[in-house]
Amino acid sequence: MTKAKKALGLLAAAALGLAAVPASAQDTNRVVSGERYVPTIWVDPDGCEHWVMDDGAEGYMTPHVTRDGRPVCRRGNICGVMPTDQFFATNKHTISAAGQQRLREFFQSATAKSFIVAGHTDSRASDEYNLRLSERRANSVAKVGQSVGAQIADVRGYGERDPRVPNNSSANMAKNRRVEIICLR
Repeated sequence: MTKAKKALGLLAAAALGLAAVPASAQDTNRVVSGERYVPTIWVDPDGCEHWVMDDGAEGYMTPHVTRDGRPVCRRGNICGVMPTDQFFATNKHTISAAGQQRLREFFQSATAKSFIVAGHTDSRASDEYNLRLSERRANSVAKVGQSVGAQIADVRGYGERDPRVPNNSSANMAKNRRVEIICLR
């Protein structure tokens, strides 16, 4: 490896935030068994596009950033917000019969071609628990939509990571416990 190529490799690694690897370690052949890498691009409900590289690094898609690197996000059309306190018991993900009926009516009357269902929680439990609970609740809402023929494009759980308001009072925490339905037209 020439000095110029080695310097370029180190610069590329530094630009990606990777630690420099000695040339001797780069030349060894290692076989890593696991899942096949599939490049991933997704759009969050906030309208921001993201990408994932094969090494697990995440970032915003470059065509949609400002000159200073901030993402340009297109707001999704949130057409339904379901306060989870009205649909689910505490720490549960099954929807009451009355809640299921209201959701069926919502999905049948909405004029969207498809939907993204996103679950959210307050910050009272651990991050890991809240992520799982928000995913289960979003999946429950999505199943009701699918039962009446609604096209569900994606189901996401954000846990406590995207609060509408600060989790500093009981009233605010109640506002953060929600399932949002984004209409795609």
